[in-house]
Amino acid sequence: MHIHILGICGTFMGGIALLARAAGHRVTGCDANVYPPMSTQLAEQGIGLIEGFDPSQLDQAADMYVVGNAVSRGNPLLEAILDRGLPYTSGPQWLAEHILPGKWVLAVAGTHGKTTTTSLLAYLLESAGLNPGFLVGGVPQDFGVSARLTESPFFVIEADEYDTAFCDKRSKFVHYRPRTAILNNLEYDHADIFPDLAAIETQFHHLVRTIPHLGRVIANGGEASLKRVIDRGCWSELEWFDDAGAWHACEGDTAAEAVFSLGGVELGRADMPLAGSHNRANALAAIAAARHVGVRPQDSIAALPAFKGIKRRLEVRGVVRGVTVYDDFAHHPTAIQTTVEGLRRRQPQGRILAVLEPRSNTMKLGTMKDRLAPSLAQADFVYCYAHKLGWDPAEALNPLGDRAQTFESIDELVRAVVQQSRADDHILVMSNGGFGGVHQKLLDALAST
Repeated sequence: MHIHILGICGTFMGGIALLARAAGHRVTGCDANVYPPMSTQLAEQGIGLIEGFDPSQLDQAADMYVVGNAVSRGNPLLEAILDRGLPYTSGPQWLAEHILPGKWVLAVAGTHGKTTTTSLLAYLLESAGLNPGFLVGGVPQDFGVSARLTESPFFVIEADEYDTAFCDKRSKFVHYRPRTAILNNLEYDHADIFPDLAAIETQFHHLVRTIPHLGRVIANGGEASLKRVIDRGCWSELEWFDDAGAWHACEGDTAAEAVFSLGGVELGRADMPLAGSHNRANALAAIAAARHVGVRPQDSIAALPAFKGIKRRLEVRGVVRGVTVYDDFAHHPTAIQTTVEGLRRRQPQGRILAVLEPRSNTMKLGTMKDRLAPSLAQADFVYCYAHKLGWDPAEALNPLGDRAQTFESIDELVRAVVQQSRADDHILVMSNGGFGGVHQKLLDALAST
């Protein structure tokens, strides 16, 4: 079957492309404004990519068009597909029908940490010899690809609460029917499609309703929102984590060491490759989920130090003149705060120059603007790209005083950052997009000064 994917460079749809090809299908796709790591991954995997959404792509006569949720009505290629009555489906629906049947699905849901926890869970199963398939909303450095199809009965998936497609406004994760589900955390996000937190809690409730009686929900006991979700009904086994009476993790003798316990009994200790309490919680949830498929917690804990992490999660893009440039996907105030705090704990001496692009739909709407300055409080300097925002980031960042600047031009932003930088500084770039190639522009500018 020839499958043509609309929006193929999204992290999820790029993974669908890899799975479809591994399943024996011919795969092509299209997208606009492509950027790494997905564009690079597709090129490395030899998957054809067409720039743009011109209706002439229908001349390829694909058997099925898989439509990503970034593609909306009015898109010229989508309109042509609808006008001609051609077969189409969403990515989650295609996955549910062609990849997941017969699999033991382990799904990772939550506002934050999904990609890290999904990657870590797949890594723990791999370390235990279970050879899992997976689909991650990023590129785990232990695997080098965002998705993999294997003969294993186990499939690990990042379970996103965002809507499925133009034709299906349910959350993606209701399609996956997991046997093991991690509910990592839950707070308000996606202001473009959800009116409030209660609406997102309803979607999580719908996910819980799909988990079988013999399945298991592993939920964060520190989240009042998740307790409300569970109170609405849970028909499966339930384990709480981040709770002293159940699964628990705390800092050990050093900031890097984590101590893991279950029911008050210590299971083991490990140096964490990723800093911060949120990453201890991510690891704890992954250890608990791996236990559900037979991996001893002690074995998972022993495997933790070798985990390499994920591209665009505090990924070092280069070091020039003693200045380190990082790339991170953080775009929600909570994620921004935990990322800055994590880097501060890892590098307590150097200065942090935070470079931010408020690019997500939630951030563009200004829904979280009052939380932006507090989330950046531990940065020494803040540089915000303010292009095409419907609110004033300078006003939002005013509590930071002269530590914060805003820019309409990426080139001007780069000049300001480089002028301020000195040896042992850490330039932390945060965006959920390509950010105009600012990472390389910073490295080039540092090298030329």
